[in-house]
Amino acid sequence: MSPTEIFRQLTGHDPQGVWAAPGRVNLIGEHTDYNEGLVLPFAIEARSEVAAGRRDDGVVRVLSLQKPGDLVEADAAGVGPGQAVGWSAYVLGVVWALRQAGHDVGGADLVLDGRVPSGSGLSSSASVECAAALALAELYGLDLPGERLATLAQQAENDVVGAPTGPMDQRASMLCTEGHALLLDTRDMSTEQVPLNPAASGLALLVVDSRVHHEHTDNAYGDRRRSCEQATSELGLRALRDVPLDGLEETLRRLSTDELRSRVRHVVTDNARTRTVSEALCRGDWTTVGQAMTASHASMRDDYEISCPELDLLVDAALDAGASGARMTGGGFGGCAVVLTRADLVDTVSANVQKAFARAGYDEPRPFVVRPSAGARRLS
Repeated sequence: MSPTEIFRQLTGHDPQGVWAAPGRVNLIGEHTDYNEGLVLPFAIEARSEVAAGRRDDGVVRVLSLQKPGDLVEADAAGVGPGQAVGWSAYVLGVVWALRQAGHDVGGADLVLDGRVPSGSGLSSSASVECAAALALAELYGLDLPGERLATLAQQAENDVVGAPTGPMDQRASMLCTEGHALLLDTRDMSTEQVPLNPAASGLALLVVDSRVHHEHTDNAYGDRRRSCEQATSELGLRALRDVPLDGLEETLRRLSTDELRSRVRHVVTDNARTRTVSEALCRGDWTTVGQAMTASHASMRDDYEISCPELDLLVDAALDAGASGARMTGGGFGGCAVVLTRADLVDTVSANVQKAFARAGYDEPRPFVVRPSAGARRLS
């Protein structure tokens, strides 16, 4: 059943609207966002939808099609850090963030259909938060731009959910446009729509879900962020964005441990690769794009140490089958890889990855072609 149908069953009337926000694939630029660097995500067709309507009693009720029977009720004035747990925190956190920002958001009924696979590194959480933020803003007549809603959605994830993520995911979900990647400079939050149309060149972007689940609230993600903060402090810089690529090795020698050197090396080089890929896309240089993607995976595997055996095998198998480039995408420790390949090789690449996983005794991976799609919007 659709969110609208479930909403009618829950409330006895139609919702005031249905809002949607997509998941995203990060083409390149991983763990650079909380270091004031560059990222290059694009929205995908998989999305979260929210059917919603106002309530006059200050009660927020949230129901998910993925959690049937688990109706969560809370006082809008009482939600906040430590007051919301589990899946509903992604929605209730948005209520809190809007109220913290001074907006008079009260009760609402929200029925959620989260169609972005959870734990796959495709920003299922951001898609839920952004759909809820857009719905609540319109229900309460708030004239807030997408950039502001993205900031509040990120605040919900950081402070209520407890995941120390950077600003990329929510901005990708809110601001991406069809047929483009979003070049986001996380220092000044400026954005540029970069053409991304592989089909016009006979290419495709294939995402393969390794089926290894990950969570941003796991300690490993926070450890990487703390390493970057320590390195920044030791170097006396505002952010790792300020480490120059030229003379990088000289800068690394100033750090206290090999681990910090490796972490910084990844951030600095992946930031440079993001700029390279953005410029290559503008001139249609897909060879450079593929090479940079593969180099990025090696950096995440060896320097940032956020890959896993399944993702490494996935990337190797895709390249062995003729893919032009491949890398894990998302926070790491599981989730998906994104593969650039000729469109006529999609089945061959997919089959080779599946055979490699079968030989290794891993769970069967799930490949699917993605297309750069539109960001958050009202559906009806």
